[in-house]
Amino acid sequence: MKELFHLEPARSSLLNRLWELQHQHGFISDHDITQIAAELQISSVEVEGVVSFYHFFHRQPSGKYTIYLDDSIIAGYKGYHRILEAFERETGTTLGSVDRTGTFGLFRTPCIGLSDQSPAALINFRPFTQLNVIKVKDIIQQLRSGADIDQLYQLPPSNVCNTPYSAMNIFFRSYTPGSAVRELAKCQPDDVIRFLRETNLSGRGGAFYPTWKKWEACRSYQADHKFIVCNADEGEPGTFKDRVLLQDLPGLLIEGMIISAFAVGAQYGIIYLRGEYGWLQDQIQKTIDDFNELGLLGSNISGIKGFNFQVRIQLGAGAYVCGEETAMLESMEGHRDEPRTKWFYPVEKGYLQYPTIVNNVETLCAAARIVELGVAEYNKAGLPGSPGTKLISVSGDCNKPGVYELPWGITVAELLELCNAVDPNFIQVSGPSGECISISEKFRRISMLDLLGKPDLRCGGSFMIFNKDREIIDILLNFASFFKQESCGICTPCRSGNFIIERKLEKLKNKLARQVDIDDIVNWGHIIRSTSRCGLGKTSCNSLVMAMQKFGGYFDTLIDKKENGQIAGFNMDEALADYEQYKS
Repeated sequence: MKELFHLEPARSSLLNRLWELQHQHGFISDHDITQIAAELQISSVEVEGVVSFYHFFHRQPSGKYTIYLDDSIIAGYKGYHRILEAFERETGTTLGSVDRTGTFGLFRTPCIGLSDQSPAALINFRPFTQLNVIKVKDIIQQLRSGADIDQLYQLPPSNVCNTPYSAMNIFFRSYTPGSAVRELAKCQPDDVIRFLRETNLSGRGGAFYPTWKKWEACRSYQADHKFIVCNADEGEPGTFKDRVLLQDLPGLLIEGMIISAFAVGAQYGIIYLRGEYGWLQDQIQKTIDDFNELGLLGSNISGIKGFNFQVRIQLGAGAYVCGEETAMLESMEGHRDEPRTKWFYPVEKGYLQYPTIVNNVETLCAAARIVELGVAEYNKAGLPGSPGTKLISVSGDCNKPGVYELPWGITVAELLELCNAVDPNFIQVSGPSGECISISEKFRRISMLDLLGKPDLRCGGSFMIFNKDREIIDILLNFASFFKQESCGICTPCRSGNFIIERKLEKLKNKLARQVDIDDIVNWGHIIRSTSRCGLGKTSCNSLVMAMQKFGGYFDTLIDKKENGQIAGFNMDEALADYEQYKS
């Protein structure tokens, strides 16, 4: 694990120390907490608060082999329950516990960035994909027999899909390490910012804030130190495009960080890698080491006197809210990753209160290609005002799931045809916090534009496709459960509101809800949006409220119109399922 930079305080090592203990013991004990508190000269309560925040840190033994089974909605429709039963049967444990020998721990986790290859699981943070009952049995038997887990798993395929537009690709084209960085010798920092402005590059994580404005603002602040932080905490369910970039083009990402450092005058770079992608850490670190050997990192980069920049990796530990930039900065500093109040933006006071650029993987890779290819070449794809290409993760009810690189301006219908969508009905765009659309909206364009009277669809990076046989209420319940579990808890409306919304949706599913419950759900959605501190809280009810509007007829069938509970949904087979399973 890369050491901290010299100016970082000891507390910034807290996450790394916790990971060391988790890997060493399989859990973090009371003694460990006391020891770390003494090392870092902070209270045990503070350490406990950080440990308890993260999904992947355990306070009790988690097994020699710790299994995290993806329970996202896509996994649910691809056989999650059969795979769960197989793991429970083969390991001799139940979900959320460890078997009596301490060999296997079985836990659920939200989307692990492998929705195109569901059902999937992480075993000791190695990915196992396209699971079936036979595969599960074979894996567990081999582990029991002492097989080396590193010999059992294979790197998942990237699943980058060919399209009629592949000749326009910006990201997935030939790549030579250093080809973008070497262009910096011909540029001034202001030139780089101008390139971004002329290509209309905006944040590809979903916020779509103009990248040039962020970089220009950071450049304007005077400080002894500045940071470039890559937000590789891609936690939005159904999204895996950044994982593919990290897997296939880690060098392109690092070049984007170097270019950003040149533009704003930064000396340090940190890749905040989500815990679920820990299996990519060694590969990314090797790329960093190679860049140092090539003179693309370190001192006087690309022959530019005084341009010094270094990069390290920070591994996260499983917290969706780390996708919010200020929560991620808090995590890096060794605190609970709760979003900051916006007295200052990170470009002015970010990591350790120094000016900091935070961009996601795709944004930084795009910046590298812009410098490498030039503005004119980049702008050939896409639309005026929305040039270039967009990476979209596609999963669900389609025959060709994977990552699609497409020019801005194609329609939803074209994408559905490319991926061989199967009877699409409900389409979730940009993950649960994004926008849901019906098939009646299939002729909307995907772009960064928002034209009066004909709004285009801004896509942060994913399409989850659901056919007519999928119950919308089940999809929304899965989303509500996710937001309830992943709320950092600092904002009462988000913490309590998402809990209440989940209960209301359960009433709808059981056909016990009334119109007032529908109204309450919509009202809570507006309250959470207007009062949450961070963007993730504000958007947690987007799709739910939209679904109520766009699929009103469907929800009307779920309401108890007699208001006496007489049409409550009751399934005798489901009620007797556990008894029938174990009676013999």
